[in-house]
Amino acid sequence: MRIHQVRQAGGAGLRVIRAEPAPVRLALRDDRHWLSLYADREGAGRLVELWALAARSAHSLVHLPIRANPAPEGVVGEGEPVALDLVLLHHSLQFPTASWKDVRGRLGAGKPQTVSTPEGDLPDGTDVDHERWRHQEYRDHLDFHVAAHTLFVVGSATAFREQGAALRGLVDEAPSHAHRHPGASHHCVELVPGPWPHTRTRRHVPGPLHIQYVDGWRV
Repeated sequence: MRIHQVRQAGGAGLRVIRAEPAPVRLALRDDRHWLSLYADREGAGRLVELWALAARSAHSLVHLPIRANPAPEGVVGEGEPVALDLVLLHHSLQFPTASWKDVRGRLGAGKPQTVSTPEGDLPDGTDVDHERWRHQEYRDHLDFHVAAHTLFVVGSATAFREQGAALRGLVDEAPSHAHRHPGASHHCVELVPGPWPHTRTRRHVPGPLHIQYVDGWRV
């Protein structure tokens, strides 16, 4: 990881944790009707680590620069998919996503630092009360924004941890999925911003984030 301290236009300081390149496969695309994130086993593991870090880092933006990564062979989208980076952040930061292009351009080299979270920091899916997500008073939903070719996933620590359980399940279950379900075309999880019951969010960003495990990914 590299830690960047950036001074925003208004004078406030901003901390960005940027994941350094690693030998994993991750690619994110805006396919107009949904957001598609592809990951091999190591890529899914990296995503879980960063998701857990975002749950603990209420004062930082967690940046995963994967826009230049190619998608897996054979992926077909509707129209021309748009490649995206990924940023995870707490809603309490109230970060104006329209300023991201300027912030990203001033990140510089940053300082290398080892950042880690406890193993199993994200809950198991059976430990999450999914039923309460439907309650009107429930507020720990994720929100999606897109700006400067970047998907922003915004939420509380609870939102990241509870929805991160699905990502943990992907890492735990995906490698053996083909053996357990020989007829399945692929294994995936889907994260949905809420509580809007539509295919697109309030800001006209494709609603579902479809995360697909890709075994034997070749580029």
